[in-house]
Amino acid sequence: MNILLELFLIFAKISLFTFGGGYAMIAMIEHNCVEKKKWITHDELMDITVIAESTPGPIAINCATYTGYKVGGLIGSISSTLGIVLPSFIVIYLISMFLDNFLEFTIISNAFKGIKIGGGILILSASITMIRKMKKGIMSRVIMICSCISMLCINILALDFSSISLMLIAGVISLVVYILQIEMVKVGVTK
Repeated sequence: MNILLELFLIFAKISLFTFGGGYAMIAMIEHNCVEKKKWITHDELMDITVIAESTPGPIAINCATYTGYKVGGLIGSISSTLGIVLPSFIVIYLISMFLDNFLEFTIISNAFKGIKIGGGILILSASITMIRKMKKGIMSRVIMICSCISMLCINILALDFSSISLMLIAGVISLVVYILQIEMVKVGVTK
C-alpha cells in the first residue's frame, strides 16, 4: 500500500508543478523515477517515451501508467495514472468554475508568458538528456538531423505537413535500416 501512495504522490507532484505538457514532464519523470527512485532505467524511459508518442493518449499519462505498472502492477498503474491526471483536472476545473475571463487579468497573462518559456526549457532539457544518452550510430544521427532540419523547414516555410507524418516517415526509415542491418549480419554470419 505504501508504494501505491508513493506512486500517486510522485506523479501528482510532477503533474502539479510542471507546465508545458507531456514533453515538459519527461524531464521530471526522469529525475524522480529514474534518478531518485530508480523504478525504471533511462533506456526504459526512452523506450516508454517512443511507445507513448506513437500510441493514443498524452505522453506523460502513458509514461506514468507504464512506470506504475512496472512498480506496482495493475493497481500501481491506476495509482500513478490518477496521480498525473487529478491535479491538472482539479486546477482546470476550478479555473473554469470561478474565473470566466481568467487570462484577462494582466498578472495571470504575464505569468503564463513566463510559464511558456519555462515549459520550453523543460522540453529542451528532456530532449538534450535523451540525445546524450541515446545509442549513437551513424544512421540514427543522420535520421535525427534530417528530421530536425525537416521540422524546421516545415515550420519556417509554414508548409501544411503534419509532424506526425514526419515521425512516421522517420520510423519507417529506421525500421528499414534495422531490417537491412539484420539481413547483413545474417549474410555475414552464413558466409
